[in-house]
Amino acid sequence: MFEMIGITSAGTQMIVVFFLLMALRVPVAFALGLSALYAMWKIGFGLELAGDLIATGITKFSLLAIPFFILAGVLMGSLGIAERMIRFFRVAVGGLPGGMGIVGTVVCLFWGAVSGSGPASVAAIGPMIIKGMEDDGYDRAFAAGLVVTGAAFSIVIPPSIGLVIYGVIAETSISRLFIAAIIPGIFMALTMVAVLPFARRRTASSGSPSLLTLSPDPYAGLPRGRALWLSFRESFWGLMTPVVILGGIYSGIFTPTEAAIVATVYALGVGGLAYRTLTLARLYDALGVAAASSAVVMLIVAYASLFGWVVTVDDLVRSYSGALLGLSDQAWVILLVIMVILLIAGMFMDPVTVMFIALPIFLPVARQMGWDPVWFGVLVMVNLAIGLITPPVGINLYVAANVTKLSIERVARGTMPFLLASLVGIIVVAAVPQMSQLLVNWLR
Repeated sequence: MFEMIGITSAGTQMIVVFFLLMALRVPVAFALGLSALYAMWKIGFGLELAGDLIATGITKFSLLAIPFFILAGVLMGSLGIAERMIRFFRVAVGGLPGGMGIVGTVVCLFWGAVSGSGPASVAAIGPMIIKGMEDDGYDRAFAAGLVVTGAAFSIVIPPSIGLVIYGVIAETSISRLFIAAIIPGIFMALTMVAVLPFARRRTASSGSPSLLTLSPDPYAGLPRGRALWLSFRESFWGLMTPVVILGGIYSGIFTPTEAAIVATVYALGVGGLAYRTLTLARLYDALGVAAASSAVVMLIVAYASLFGWVVTVDDLVRSYSGALLGLSDQAWVILLVIMVILLIAGMFMDPVTVMFIALPIFLPVARQMGWDPVWFGVLVMVNLAIGLITPPVGINLYVAANVTKLSIERVARGTMPFLLASLVGIIVVAAVPQMSQLLVNWLR
């Protein structure tokens, strides 16, 4: 197998150098760039090509969706939309068995249709959901586990930044990917809800310090019907966000890239006209946060273009995909290997980096096996989402530990029931491709 791959090839050495740099805690983007430059030097190509390759890699129209979706998500978090949504769902479903656990799951599901970033979602809505679940009797670590998991699946719920990038790499319709991800995303949320009856509930306050102080509940003491109506009226424009974005995409009014700009303008309109929470200070802060987050993603995309160029020039795609296909003649065995590799990679790297490294190798295998690239894309997203919550280094775990002031070990223990449920869920998504194809076929 190693002879087939060619362990001494420049491309393979590039991958080794990349992981060595990662082990030395070099930032992911620079680890990608430095390892790719080393391989280019090793192959003998002039390094003056690097600038052109980087420019080519990031000047793709579809990638414009990334900074605008990030900005829309930040704006909706800072303008009070998230808190209004939480209040509405707490009135609507908070009285059901599971209470704030169901509210947290539903809010994460809705927020995924706006944010598209797992760690950002944990930071934005995590404190409010966790505080509400604690008040409802849930253990803080368990509540953190629910938020960690729900936020991770925000890269599955459309419009997802991850699906945009997959569509660019795989040259697949982003609109079809968005449609295909809806049912699997809802199904993964249902696996989270299924865990709630097994939660250990507290009968009294644990005495741990509060995460934050929420503003007083304006619907306390009101009849349920009136409280539901008032909370719905207050949150209406926020609840309409996924309807506007996804409805516009699926009806053909605008493309997924244009939808990102529409989402940003819509957020500004809601904050400025409907809720009147938009101020110059909040806009300035939101632009700063969104610019920083976008820069991290786009820097990875830029240097990943060098990495991908070396993979192509050194013919690693043929070598590695050939080795993968040689493992077995059973499609399910190859798929299992791919899923395990993605799951492990997702534990150590963010989804964007994993896709740029792994997809050039896995996509030819998927085509060779005759797998639908849209279904495969949804499966990749679910895999990478689970990687975000898998100990010991799932990125979302560290964000949640910072938000809750708990140790990473306690957050990981609280996440474990959701992780096990998610693993069951991904097996179902992999075994039942019709789940991803149902809406796509229906809307044709």
